[in-house]
Formats: sequence, C-alpha cells, structure tokens
Amino acid sequence: MTGLSLTQASEIVDAALSHARDLGLRPLTITVLDPGGHPQVVKREDGAGILRPQIAHAKAWGCLGTGSGGAAGARHATRDPAFFAALASISEGRIASSRGGVLVRDKEGELLGAVGVSGERPENDELVAVFGVEQAGLVADVG
Repeated sequence: MTGLSLTQASEIVDAALSHARDLGLRPLTITVLDPGGHPQVVKREDGAGILRPQIAHAKAWGCLGTGSGGAAGARHATRDPAFFAALASISEGRIASSRGGVLVRDKEGELLGAVGVSGERPENDELVAVFGVEQAGLVADVG
C-alpha cells in the first residue's frame, strides 16, 4: 500500500486552510493520515478548540477504519446508532462518524490516506477537505 508524500499531505492541508479563510469559516484543525492511520500533517489554526486535533484525527481514522468517507459513516450512524456505538467501543473511542472525514485516492482509486477537518459545521468541514484534496490533484471520497 502506498501513501501520500509529505509534500502532498502539506498541500492538502494548506489549500484547505486557505479555502476556509476565503470562506470566512471558524478556526479549523486539519489532519492527514497515511493508510495505516498515522499522522503525516496536523495543523491547528489560532483560536481552534483544544479538542479539535483529536476530533479531526477521529474523523480521518474512522474513514480508514470503515473504508468509507465520513458522509457515508454519518448516514449509517443515523440509520443504525447501536452499530456505531459498538464501533466507538471497538475502536476504543478513536472513531468519529461525521462529515469532515474523507478518504484520499489517486485517479485509479487506490487508497492513499485520509483527511479529517474539525472546527466548523460538518458540511463546511467536508467542503474544505474535498477542496484541499482536489487542489492536490487527487480524489476525495466522501462516501
């Protein structure tokens, strides 16, 4: 399994944060994880809440753990909350099924990692995550 280069991961985060500033969003934290769930880049903007790094990580990690984007996880969690409560327990609290987590794929569909964004409404977190991934010339899989 290959992953993102540090340059690509940094480009994703920087593009996403720049877009968030253009949109006037609240302070964000963005993390990029490799396919094994290890952090490559984490940036927390001034004024972002102290739990935002953990939430962003959990969004990205949840995507990797379930193999689907955060939007799919959020839909499934709404339909079957008991299953997602079990996932939270199984993962020792490391999973967040929410929009704002996206899988990163290359143009052939190979998994390269995941991005998690926290600090805004879930749809805005997802919007900037997708923007950052696409600016890096990659494919964002939101589910």
